[in-house]
Amino acid sequence: MTQKHAYGISTQIGLPYEEAISKVTEILKQEGFGVLTEIDVKATLKKKLDADFRKHIILGACNPTLAHRALQAEPELGLLLPCNVIVYKAGGNQSVVSVIDPLMMVGVTGNTELGSIADEANQRLTQAIECLTNPGRE
Repeated sequence: MTQKHAYGISTQIGLPYEEAISKVTEILKQEGFGVLTEIDVKATLKKKLDADFRKHIILGACNPTLAHRALQAEPELGLLLPCNVIVYKAGGNQSVVSVIDPLMMVGVTGNTELGSIADEANQRLTQAIECLTNPGRE
């Protein structure tokens, strides 16, 4: 079941954390997104603060075609890129996957040229979440 938030959409899936990351990366690729960055939140918090935290990763996903079009329309948009996707352990063999809403992100720019680009990115990221929620849709 997917949940919409003020700034994204999420779902809980029946995969252990490591498998969920692999599956998310695969589905993002099918939607035209590559993963440019990976931030291991658990490891970072342990190293920087000696704090324990659940397994949690931030994936910086980018669709090069959409990013190119967006940057042509708004050079400063790089401040909002890439699109973040998070995966974290929810307990047992469950993981939560959430994606940012690109429409919300570009809304802060006030640049109406970005609307159709953000809409396409949002559709592709929503489709990725739907594929995770309903595996037969891949």
